[in-house]
Amino acid sequence: MAQLDAMRTPRVELRHTAAFAAVGMLLATAFGLSTLITPLYLIYQKAFGFSQITLTLIYAAYAIGNIAALLLFGRASDRAGRRVTALSAIVLLILAALVFLFARGIAWLYMGRILSGLGIGLASGTGNAWLAELVGGADKGRAAIIGTSTNFLGLGVAALLSGLLAQYAPWPLQLSFVVYLVVACAVAALIWRTQETVRNPDRWHIEVRPRLGLPREIQAQFVAPAITGFGLMALVGFYASLMPAILAHDLHIENRAAGGALLFELAIVVGLVIVATQTLASRTSMLWSLALMIPAAGAIVTAQVSASVRVMLAATTVVAISAGLGYRGSLQVVNQIAPDDERAAVVSTYFVCCFIGNALPVIGVGVLSSLTNTTVADIAFSSMIAAFAVVALIFGLLHRR
Repeated sequence: MAQLDAMRTPRVELRHTAAFAAVGMLLATAFGLSTLITPLYLIYQKAFGFSQITLTLIYAAYAIGNIAALLLFGRASDRAGRRVTALSAIVLLILAALVFLFARGIAWLYMGRILSGLGIGLASGTGNAWLAELVGGADKGRAAIIGTSTNFLGLGVAALLSGLLAQYAPWPLQLSFVVYLVVACAVAALIWRTQETVRNPDRWHIEVRPRLGLPREIQAQFVAPAITGFGLMALVGFYASLMPAILAHDLHIENRAAGGALLFELAIVVGLVIVATQTLASRTSMLWSLALMIPAAGAIVTAQVSASVRVMLAATTVVAISAGLGYRGSLQVVNQIAPDDERAAVVSTYFVCCFIGNALPVIGVGVLSSLTNTTVADIAFSSMIAAFAVVALIFGLLHRR
């Protein structure tokens, strides 16, 4: 029995900076799969011949996997351990990449998006809880900085890589996923050797039932970061859903690398904002994020109506600043208030709010544009996001401590 345990546990564990890097790479790799496909959507649309509303639903399908993973397995790593849960997430991500690699129709894209959502949902709760425990002590801000910056770095690098390969390399619908599979396997090897932070993990006693892990004593403190997370991801989802159409139809830019480059700009600005504002109080950061959501939502629609590349670049920057402030501030609060024995469950509940916010604009814009037209739908959802930000901002200012 002792020999079996020794075989299951890596002899050399990654600790401290190496462990932070490994878990950061897990988050970057996981979230990267969600945007790896973004520059390829229009290629899939031409290859498989589906409508704009179908494209919208394919984009949003991954939220089903996200929310299912967080509701069913949000507490899993608190029981089974961070390492084994993270490796399970990577297996799901690899399966999703294989589905995309061999996709032969619309059903394959739905399945790939749902599987990627499952993997990302499982990795997000596990990875951020793992970082908070690796940091230890009271310095949860450092964990939030690593978690949020690597998340967006993965989003940006994956989109840029996919766009460049689709535009300038052979096999535009396959090569990106081949590269991704290599990276995912390398990250799995690092995670296998990363320090486990859960004491006495028991992988055989995991509850699989829909449940949000939010202890009663922290529910009041959880409201502000949950509202901020919902709002910022709604803004990012609104931007991401409109960006390919704005480039192709309004700006008449057909270069597939352009969409990836815009998402890369978004990621870089988010990362710079997170690092530059790390000493800013988390509540102040969240309030500024909500305030900036209002001009950011307007700037996206203005870029579409004006058909201006400069306005699009400016809109991307404002969206990124709002996202960077809100994401770091809200996740830092969640890390601080989460009990040690339910950390992944609480973090997963936070990400449920984020992923719901991310999916709603995508589905809403697609449905409304099919009933009216794209401009009306975009203005309506821009107004809704701005109205939400105003209400949330007033709530936050009235309930300051």
